[in-house]
Amino acid sequence: MAISANRLELLQIADAVAREKSIDRGIVITAMEDAIQKAARSRYGTETEVRAEINAKTGEIRLQRLLQVVETVENVSTEIAIEDAQARNPEATLGDYIAEPLPPLDFGRIAAQSAKQVIVQKVREAERDRQYDEFKDRIGEVVNGVVKRAEYGNVIVDLGRGEGIVRRDELIPREAFRTGDRIRAYIYDVRREQRGPQIFLSRTHPQFMAKLFAQEVPEIYDGVIEIRAVARDPGSRAKIAVISKDSSIDPVGACVGMRGSRVQAVVGELQGEKIDIIPWNDDPATFIVNALQPAEVAKVVLDEDAERIEVVVPDEQLSLAIGRRGQNVRLASQLTGWAIDIMTEQEESDRRQKEFQERSQLFMEALNVDEMVGQLLATEGFASVEEVAYVDLDEISMIEGFDDDTAEEIQARARDYLEELEAKLDQERRDLGVSDDLRSIDGLTTAMLVALGKEDIKSVEDLAGCAADDLVGWSERKDGETKRFEGALSGCDLSRADAEAMVMAARLAAGWITEEELAAEEAADEDGEEDEAAAEETAEGVILNG
Repeated sequence: MAISANRLELLQIADAVAREKSIDRGIVITAMEDAIQKAARSRYGTETEVRAEINAKTGEIRLQRLLQVVETVENVSTEIAIEDAQARNPEATLGDYIAEPLPPLDFGRIAAQSAKQVIVQKVREAERDRQYDEFKDRIGEVVNGVVKRAEYGNVIVDLGRGEGIVRRDELIPREAFRTGDRIRAYIYDVRREQRGPQIFLSRTHPQFMAKLFAQEVPEIYDGVIEIRAVARDPGSRAKIAVISKDSSIDPVGACVGMRGSRVQAVVGELQGEKIDIIPWNDDPATFIVNALQPAEVAKVVLDEDAERIEVVVPDEQLSLAIGRRGQNVRLASQLTGWAIDIMTEQEESDRRQKEFQERSQLFMEALNVDEMVGQLLATEGFASVEEVAYVDLDEISMIEGFDDDTAEEIQARARDYLEELEAKLDQERRDLGVSDDLRSIDGLTTAMLVALGKEDIKSVEDLAGCAADDLVGWSERKDGETKRFEGALSGCDLSRADAEAMVMAARLAAGWITEEELAAEEAADEDGEEDEAAAEETAEGVILNG
């Protein structure tokens, strides 16, 4: 049978659209069928159930009307009597649908325009789905593209089979792109939006630098050298921490390359951004000292609970350690994940002298002793009256110039002072309205009860409604800076584990949970820790980028 020119043209159009939009030919033909159905409904009535089929080989169009088999016909456009249906198909039953052929449709101008809109919409949706499916699994890749246009500071990039956007804040400062320029960027997000999938690109993302190094350094690509962390001040300076799995390969030297060829290739792509390559170390103190290069560090003091570190540098190294506008220490903090406090040796000496004087004054006032005795106790490392009151007597009597009688007298005065202080705190607790029931919670001291009362936590129920963060505080990291939020008991030297135990004890005392539920929860936590430990052992040796 000969195929008409119109039918051939229909198939040629479907093929051309499928090739141009990189979508399946069947989707285009289905869109044409939907368009023809819509046009046919406008011709035969919107209530008519029309089905259109296009033969994918010949291009022949078949139109059919679906009629539901009923007892009594109320609408001839959608229903057919069971007697008439069985005359056409003896097996027809009530509720079935009978297909009735319709004559070919002559499209009017309005019907054709309507059909075109349907086809365009369906093809656009298929193109969006194809683009999203193609790029959603490519997050984390570096792609090359051509600048299509720049609008409002944002750069639209043609990626070949998709279109990405580099927003103004994801561009390196002071770099400008014109239409037709080649651009390399990092895919950090792909999202479905009303106007289609949006492919978000970045040239400032830390992992963009890591991927560039992987392209330039074969050892990184092969997994011999691993990039553990990256911190960037885009367009200005960056720090990258690397470690080698092969002791014979120097990770820093490999990344620098012969005469700096490898690192210069990355610097050139990043508009001259200076890059410090840092050797990674599992010891936080050593790693932080490395991260503060080129400054020299004299001493470090770590506070692991708060993830803070005090770094002492020589006086002449202070400006180098901090960097211009705090850049060096800020990048080192981002790279290591620790909050870094920098001070000179003179500042540290002054601070220690001040602490020594404050402790000496405390002992003089609390124990009613002269300055020499107070300084002797401070020199021996006693930091509080509690330590003096409850330490072994020998530790006091061993101090030069002290004997057993002097040690006993000092310890007696310390205990008298603490009893007097406890009485004052207990009175303050009662004045604040803190319930006596809270004393039943293990670990809560009178000083803690006063601190809770000042935060309006005055009963077992109030404490039961708290989280550990409400008691010991918490830290939030934003834009490379760590901000500390204090809790009700932040000044009471309380660990997070102890705070959680107090909250659970309060919930138990308040009747919120039972002993059995508490035991089951603790058992579940132990199982979770065992699973986590097993997962860590299984994952050992896996490369973790950034």
